[in-house]
Amino acid sequence: MNSIRFSTKTIFLLVTALMLAACSWPKALSRTQASPDALAYPPLELKIVEPERIALKNGMALFYLEDRELPLVNLSILVRTGSLFDPEGKEGMADLTAYLLRTGGTEKIASDKLDKLLANLATAPAFSMSLDSASVSFSFLKDDREICFDLLSQMLFAPAFENNKCSLAISLKLEELRRVADNPQRLAFREFNRLLYPDDPRGRYATEASLKKISRDDLVDFHKTFFTPGNMMIALTGDLSREEAVRLVEKYFPRSQQNIKPVAPAPPPVKSGRGVYLVQKTLSQSTVVSGEFVASKSDPDFYAFTVLDFIVGSGGFPSRIFSAVRNNEGLAYSAGSFYRARPDYGVFGTYAFTKTETTLKAIDLIDAILLDVINGSVTQDELAWAKTSILNSFIFSFESPHQIAGRQMLLAYEGMPSDYMKTYRENIHAVTLGDVERVARKYLKNGNRLVLILGDTDRLDPLPDSWGKPIRLSPEE
Repeated sequence: MNSIRFSTKTIFLLVTALMLAACSWPKALSRTQASPDALAYPPLELKIVEPERIALKNGMALFYLEDRELPLVNLSILVRTGSLFDPEGKEGMADLTAYLLRTGGTEKIASDKLDKLLANLATAPAFSMSLDSASVSFSFLKDDREICFDLLSQMLFAPAFENNKCSLAISLKLEELRRVADNPQRLAFREFNRLLYPDDPRGRYATEASLKKISRDDLVDFHKTFFTPGNMMIALTGDLSREEAVRLVEKYFPRSQQNIKPVAPAPPPVKSGRGVYLVQKTLSQSTVVSGEFVASKSDPDFYAFTVLDFIVGSGGFPSRIFSAVRNNEGLAYSAGSFYRARPDYGVFGTYAFTKTETTLKAIDLIDAILLDVINGSVTQDELAWAKTSILNSFIFSFESPHQIAGRQMLLAYEGMPSDYMKTYRENIHAVTLGDVERVARKYLKNGNRLVLILGDTDRLDPLPDSWGKPIRLSPEE
């Protein structure tokens, strides 16, 4: 085989030529490529396909949207119930009911056999319980629609609540409850929630004593009260026609045998907790949570407050609290804000996870940020960034037909206007600096806030006189 040899001079000339060419590439590219910020393109248009709302004979509201892309059927169900309907002294009943609808068997099928049937179908419905609703989600092949609807119907309307499964569920919940104390953040938010809703079922939570009082008969009664077709909404999408969707739901979700009216939504909370609370736990870090009641989801101020919250702390790295408390000062490994808007009230809060030594400094910095916003410091650039980010995020919440149908069902469940999704973007886009400043002055009043500090509070620096006398409590109080 012949070999090619290069002289030292030739190699030097080749390397030099390559280096000169490389140096010229950025200049050549800069002449032919524009900056991404300078690119012009037509504005994106979001066209949301409306699911059809159908009133069924069994009392359910069906939200139907066809989706022929895959041979699948997707359904979601909302039930007018929730943990706020737990009887006082038996907190945890709603959560146990949802858990056992899936695991406790049915009147016709034992739990172990039911598990095998679902495993053979390579699917299983998911049941969950929240503060003010129960939800079910289920996805299965189109060819399995009859058996899957039948199994789901049995779990929803004819559960067995097997004794051994009830005992197991309570034991698991007790163990989960014991582990809460080992999770400072979860414990802090639980206590914050309890204090925010004084004398209100929203602030109650399951305890060892309440769980041990719950019997199988209690779960049966709770189920009979809430799990009726007339108290449910269903979103159904996939590879099936409108007629087939109506037929399946009305066949397997029969009309209630009893004339039971839908459960009325719970009234909004009457008052919110205020003041400073200290929870002593010997830790090297503090969890600080503060908050107050603000605009509801149905209030015209909702849109401006959504933008305000994004700028203040829920917008990630560029948001004011995250940027100042974590990035600039290094006082916390996480900090921000949250806005929980419900149809008849809203909660705004801030949080920081920081060292014991910097707890008060982090609180002072967050207070200063809120005061700065109240005084009108939000800029036009911040406003534009927040609105663009919120609108882009909104678009990505409609990636599938089932997301659209499910969102429309949720809005109907909450009693929101039918055109909410169409007008949301317009209302966010219409928010001005004046709107943000107005809602900041209206709602962010320091005297109305609840502040909770969980950590080694005995080692904190002297507390500000403006706090008055903070209340010290243990997590069990």
